[in-house]
Amino acid sequence: MRPRIGITTSPSLPEGRFSEALDRAYVTAVLRAGGLPLVLPVLDPSQAPTVAACLDGIVLSGGGDVDPARYGGEKVPELRGVNTRRDAYELALVRQALDRDLPVLGTCRGCQLLNVAMGGTLVPDLPNSGGRHCARDRWAESVHNVSVLDGTLLQTALGSEVIGVNSLHHQAVADVGTGLRAVAWADDGVIEAVEGVDGRRVLAVQWHPELLLAPPGNATLFRWLVEEAHRPRPVAHTPLEPEEADTEAGALAGAAA
Repeated sequence: MRPRIGITTSPSLPEGRFSEALDRAYVTAVLRAGGLPLVLPVLDPSQAPTVAACLDGIVLSGGGDVDPARYGGEKVPELRGVNTRRDAYELALVRQALDRDLPVLGTCRGCQLLNVAMGGTLVPDLPNSGGRHCARDRWAESVHNVSVLDGTLLQTALGSEVIGVNSLHHQAVADVGTGLRAVAWADDGVIEAVEGVDGRRVLAVQWHPELLLAPPGNATLFRWLVEEAHRPRPVAHTPLEPEEADTEAGALAGAAA
């Protein structure tokens, strides 16, 4: 039986109609890895326990910036696509996943969201010399290399200590959250990946591996998630401190990035 892998989505308002957006590449990546992709709409945070109970693993997809109020950051002019409803729901979902020891794979915004969920902070806007960190017109090709720390979960999953990645982000991990460690860096020192410590089955990368499945390495990240979703869950960790629940009220703010 294929493990059930939930994939988060970006709320949007095309032609004034509420929609949930998701690049088909995520669905393809999970299917090829042997999982059953389940597309997750943004719900009220109170629904996160019920959703997590139905899943065997979670992909935190890309999208707009995390609200800086969530990590004590400043609202800079470069902020893009902040959606407070999505933030509230995904933060609640991450906490449920961690409490239940579900494996989690984060990509781009998903890496940033995971770090914030675990008490970390973000760089609000990266210097982009040479288009290194936001080459949107080159989404399907390698833009720069990432160096991976030897002996890490990421290095094992990728099978390499260096990988070429695409780059569609203008923010990145700053202070690493509790229960995580930085395990990969761009040549300018920007953190490109974090993973869980003390047995947490958590892996998050700053690039978009779902868009680069052909080169060796990226597809194996999704295989790691599916393989972990097949495994029995280990002993539960101490729950993270819950945030005050957000309500469903409020209009959608911003579109998917």
